[in-house]
Amino acid sequence: MNSVSQTQRPAGSPPEAVYIHIPFCTNKCFYCDFNSYVLKDQPVMDYLRALDREMELTVRDNPPGTIRSIFVGGGTPTVLKPDEMAFFLASVRRHFPDWAEDIEFSMEANPGTTDPDKLAVMKEGGVNRVSFGVQAFQNDLLGGIGRIHNTDDVYRSLENARAAGLNNLSIDLMFGLPNQTVDMLAESVRRALALDLPHYSIYSLKVEENTLFHTLFNKNQLPLPNEEDELRMYQLLMEEMAAAGYKQYEISNFAKPGKESRHNIAYWRNRDYYGLGAGAHGYAKRLRHVNIKGVNPYNEACRSGLPRLETHAVPEAEAMEDFMMVGLRMLDGICGEDFQAQFGRPVEDIFGPQLHKLVSAGLLEREGGTYRLSSKGILFGNDVFGEFVGTVEEI
Repeated sequence: MNSVSQTQRPAGSPPEAVYIHIPFCTNKCFYCDFNSYVLKDQPVMDYLRALDREMELTVRDNPPGTIRSIFVGGGTPTVLKPDEMAFFLASVRRHFPDWAEDIEFSMEANPGTTDPDKLAVMKEGGVNRVSFGVQAFQNDLLGGIGRIHNTDDVYRSLENARAAGLNNLSIDLMFGLPNQTVDMLAESVRRALALDLPHYSIYSLKVEENTLFHTLFNKNQLPLPNEEDELRMYQLLMEEMAAAGYKQYEISNFAKPGKESRHNIAYWRNRDYYGLGAGAHGYAKRLRHVNIKGVNPYNEACRSGLPRLETHAVPEAEAMEDFMMVGLRMLDGICGEDFQAQFGRPVEDIFGPQLHKLVSAGLLEREGGTYRLSSKGILFGNDVFGEFVGTVEEI
């Protein structure tokens, strides 16, 4: 079995993955629609105490198993001061004490927000993987998307992380940015690969509602690359990553062997996970929940119970569709045995027409009971995933 295991865990097993949301940022990027708030004047310690309370209530109602991955996202978790970070990490350890020996404990960071003191606290608190939001290696492009770091910050932050003993590092890049050319992306990929990191995530820009970019787009004031150039960007980055020895294990993610993001794989394999913090999503025991988004409303809600905005049962039909859509993002594909183990039915019984159509169109490849994206299918992933939306009648 390779490092990107497809083995399903028994139904009803305690979650082994934890997502925790820290919603504070130094500023709001122009493309960002995440649940995040500018740090100034925010009640940070009140929020961390509320988060501690949510953890307490969550594990009381749904006790954890051995935790194999923790992912702290945002916002920018590394805007926490060292004492705040220490309080937060102690909360995590207290409520989720049983860690796998090889736990993956990831934290998102922005370059320039990780000084040596803070990184030392992170390392002491159990963080062993840091993902930096670099996005590009051209300062003009960074300013144009609302980032406040520059390329010097990137190199300094990575140097600080390594000095603190944090070597499992990843960076995010973006393509399809306003005023970005194919040559600019090529330079960013080249400079990223020169860092010789274990992992890279490279995403295309999506213009989301309730962002500055969405407003500019509607006014025809967002100078995006054309579709042909964006396709060339994606092909270029795949070629360069492969040539440098990185496996593309998911549509937007590349890793050295054994350095794939274990936490994200839990999502893509449709496994249960805890979702904690303002606006966080969680999935356990076929129940999906979303938390209250605002910082003060979240803090208030945690005083009297779990801070749920909504909770709903996931019908089996929806769970089957999710299994296909997120599983096919993985380039190892989906395994019929896993589908059968989870749902008690052969995958062809449920999705036979869709699978036949996609294989015939050259968008999926079949090998035994496994279906995976073809090289053509990787380029048209959204078309593939769309074939499974709303196609299953209630079981």
